[in-house]
Amino acid sequence: MYYILFYKTVDNYIERRAPYRTEHLGLAQQAVDNGSLFMGGALADPADGAVLIFKGDTPEVAEQFAKNDPYVKNGLITDWQVRPWMVVIGGE
Repeated sequence: MYYILFYKTVDNYIERRAPYRTEHLGLAQQAVDNGSLFMGGALADPADGAVLIFKGDTPEVAEQFAKNDPYVKNGLITDWQVRPWMVVIGGE
């Protein structure tokens, strides 16, 4: 099952994320390496959110990522939500 983690970001998120970006990307790379994170990235035009797609048996993998993300811990994410995604075509 896939789970989408939706982030809503603060104003000027792109500029404000710099001090936490290395740690955030490290956490994301760990999730890619362990097979739980499929892909992720910031939304553009406007840059007011991000989407990360996880694969797992439960939504906990995405929820734990958010709870440990330095962007969340340092107030760059104003709201986050995990939703199950029923992939109909494509994927693995």
